[in-house]
Amino acid sequence: MELSDFDYELPEELIAQTPLKDRAASRLMVLNPNKDRIAHHTFSEIIDYLNPGDCLVLNDTKVLPARLIGHKEETGAKIELLLLKQKEGDTWECLAKPAKRVHQGARISFGDGMLVGECTEELDEGRRLVTFHYQGIFYEVLDALGKMPLPPYIKEQLDDPDLYQTVYAKHRGSAAAPTAGLHFTKELLAEIEKKGIHIVFITLHVGLGTFRPVKVDKIEEHTMHSEFYQMSAQAAERLTKTRAEGKRIIACGTTVIRTLETITAKFDGKFEEASGWTDIFIYPGFKYRAIDGMITNFHLPKSTLIMLVSAFTGREFIMKAYREAVKERYRFFSFGDAMFIEEGINH
Repeated sequence: MELSDFDYELPEELIAQTPLKDRAASRLMVLNPNKDRIAHHTFSEIIDYLNPGDCLVLNDTKVLPARLIGHKEETGAKIELLLLKQKEGDTWECLAKPAKRVHQGARISFGDGMLVGECTEELDEGRRLVTFHYQGIFYEVLDALGKMPLPPYIKEQLDDPDLYQTVYAKHRGSAAAPTAGLHFTKELLAEIEKKGIHIVFITLHVGLGTFRPVKVDKIEEHTMHSEFYQMSAQAAERLTKTRAEGKRIIACGTTVIRTLETITAKFDGKFEEASGWTDIFIYPGFKYRAIDGMITNFHLPKSTLIMLVSAFTGREFIMKAYREAVKERYRFFSFGDAMFIEEGINH
């Protein structure tokens, strides 16, 4: 398939720059590809589309203040590091900017030496292995010095960094938020549980793949970066029970989808306790095994995420939905509106 198959026209003013004060007040486009149906709602009305016995799966990863701005000790040159994933101890894989100034042995000072990063290995695509030196507890130092790693299309600074966290964020380790979950409030989640819908948490720490554009014309040639995931025995048991009872599994966000599809591929369609690294790439032709419906935001043109959604709905239908979203002035990307896809093709 061609990369251009997943392109669409998006006026720049539709890219949401700030989150709504009331998370659940964002708009919700409800799609059913099998009935060729597109409906317009408010996100809080998602509860009307979830049935007792269904299982809603959320990603409880927590975004690190992973953006560090410092200076090279030798030259004073300004260097920015984005922490992507912890490799071992105090060594992290980072995205360096400008990477050409960060060679093996380079030392970068942050906060007047409160934190010092030493480049131990040069990787491709601007990535570096960096070992950090500091006094005290690393995450406390990071909280003091780091900034939220907002995507490049968001130009405004956040007054409150918690606005880029889900209300259920728990396990820190992400370089970006699982943004479909940003629409939920604690009150809405309580209402959902009260209706008899089960809520299950899994963890996937979002990494470089979120920031990395597809650079090949034939999408099958694209390589995904790996991200760490974890699912408990309790979560696997609930998902297995939901499936046995003939109820639906609704995934909130592409990170949840990639985790569940990785696990069911590994265990021949079954849900099992598991952890590891996934580089699964989902695009049209992929056969979904784990989920029955999905909540997701509106994604960048030509991104792996719009390909993942296309595999669930069919490419033509999703591109039609995106054209309608532009026409109806929906807000796009991380702080934008959401869609709920009731069922995938072939369900």
